Amino acid sequence: MSKASPNQRPHRVIYGGIMGTSLSPEEKAWYRAHPGCGFILFRRNVETPNQVKNLVSELRATTDFPQLIMIDQEGGRVRRLRPPHWPAYPPASYFAALGFPSTETQSLIRQTTRLMAHDLSELGINLDCAPVLDVPHEGAHDIIGDRAYGRSVEEVSLYGRAACEGFLAGGILPCIKHIPGHGRALADSHVELPRVTASRAQLLKDASPFMACSDMPVAMTAHVLYENIDPDNCATQSKKLINMIREDLGFRGLLVCDDLSMQALSGSVFARTEKTIKAGCDLVMHCNGTLDEQLEMYEAAPKLSGITFRRFQSALDRIVLKNEPSDLVALRLNLEKVTLGMLEGVTDPTEILARQKGLA
Repeated sequence: MSKASPNQRPHRVIYGGIMGTSLSPEEKAWYRAHPGCGFILFRRNVETPNQVKNLVSELRATTDFPQLIMIDQEGGRVRRLRPPHWPAYPPASYFAALGFPSTETQSLIRQTTRLMAHDLSELGINLDCAPVLDVPHEGAHDIIGDRAYGRSVEEVSLYGRAACEGFLAGGILPCIKHIPGHGRALADSHVELPRVTASRAQLLKDASPFMACSDMPVAMTAHVLYENIDPDNCATQSKKLINMIREDLGFRGLLVCDDLSMQALSGSVFARTEKTIKAGCDLVMHCNGTLDEQLEMYEAAPKLSGITFRRFQSALDRIVLKNEPSDLVALRLNLEKVTLGMLEGVTDPTEILARQKGLA
């Protein structure tokens, strides 16, 4: 990955979403005039491999500054790249459900995210909004659910780190989320602000997987209000919570907020951006592709400089293809065999377990 330079044209600490499968003339002009640090892709931006490659090239051509191109590709229900053009990877929870010894499960997860990294790298994408390191609690909203690598901090810590290692080996930056933890939330932050009443000690225990992965290059904050730490502000907009993330959890990497257009937040996009930056997030993200709202974000966001610039460059430096497998096809076939057809689109746990028993 090329080096960023503070002497290049100043860029704002923003991420943007776009409307379609290619940039409109208006978008091309807008992003050239309002450069940020990267873009995030959604289902509305994805059709075929060649189309995505061309779109990524268009995005990069808006500036000579290195861009982080992000996508949500967890597997299971949260995946922007889908069959028939891309494999149907299983959700995180299925790996623990297979009941293998933890070392075998870690290896299987590394293989899976290594293959996912290959899929993304082929398209020019370099950052995945994964893995989820939240630990779901009984009675919590199912927005996390099967996206988690287990129901215990031990499982999520081990398997989440294995997922990160697979991504990094394939030259893709993992973005650990939703720091400091979304697993106790009783609401979906896409539609309202979740409030969590757990004690600081309970929250720190929940955050163990984030501590285990604190050396990762990028993390995404949770739009969740933790009443016993900051009764007035959600983590994304709380100096107290971000201080906890930096000091207690030991995360020193690039901290990006979850989507500013989510309904958990209130106020104008300008106000949301300003408050998020003042709390300590490095980058702000707006996903719906509306240029009027992105202009508000742009005007409120500072230029990329100082410690945020250094964290951004440190993330770029981690984009290194470490160990391209000699036979990706064999690796994929082996993974399909071990996961009993999950990569062919089988996603129902009952059917998977039935297959496993039938082949035992």
